[in-house]
Amino acid sequence: MFKRLKFLIYTRPFIWFAYYLVKGYSSTFRLKIENEAHWKALLNQGKPVLLCTWHQQFFAAIIHFKQYAAYHPGLMISRSRDGDLISGVANRVGWHTPRGSSSRGGKEALAAMISHLKEHGFGAHILDGPRGPMGRIKPGVIRMAHATGARLVPFYVTADKAWFFNSWDRFMLPRPFSNVSITFGDSIQLPPPAGPEVFEQQRQDLENLCLPRLFHFQTKE
Repeated sequence: MFKRLKFLIYTRPFIWFAYYLVKGYSSTFRLKIENEAHWKALLNQGKPVLLCTWHQQFFAAIIHFKQYAAYHPGLMISRSRDGDLISGVANRVGWHTPRGSSSRGGKEALAAMISHLKEHGFGAHILDGPRGPMGRIKPGVIRMAHATGARLVPFYVTADKAWFFNSWDRFMLPRPFSNVSITFGDSIQLPPPAGPEVFEQQRQDLENLCLPRLFHFQTKE
């Protein structure tokens, strides 16, 4: 019975159900978007942009990001079964999804994502990947920035009321009818490094910049 139920979760009808569930749930948010115009101006000037955030915070952005479908955005998603579901929902909001992660198919997915950025100039990336550890930026986002010249634009999600799951990333789910803000940071351009030490310094600098906006706590009632 459990195996049959698990199989149904990854079928096309269930993915459609999941999409409308996320859409309906997200429609209850009192959403505020901050500092979005500056990176859209970069895109309109023909400069590639790669939005990036922590795994903990991406949920509230899913439906709003449907508005970016005209830019042909790309998002790398793992080849796990959970990734099948996430990819299915992302495809329905207009996002292209090269599949892979550091543990499986990462090299191929990274190459596909780089090709996508070179062709369309826009995408997004989860900084700490599908498995973490929490707050540790994986090197893929740095490699994509070097290979494509894309400007990195960190974004952060906050909610005045939210649940924090007991998962590796303390996943944040804003509560229905909460005030939710999606705030985009300033764009960052990373010059190609002269060696591995400079590469690691760039990764660490980006991590230090983004870490203060990672929420390790549970909001008060």
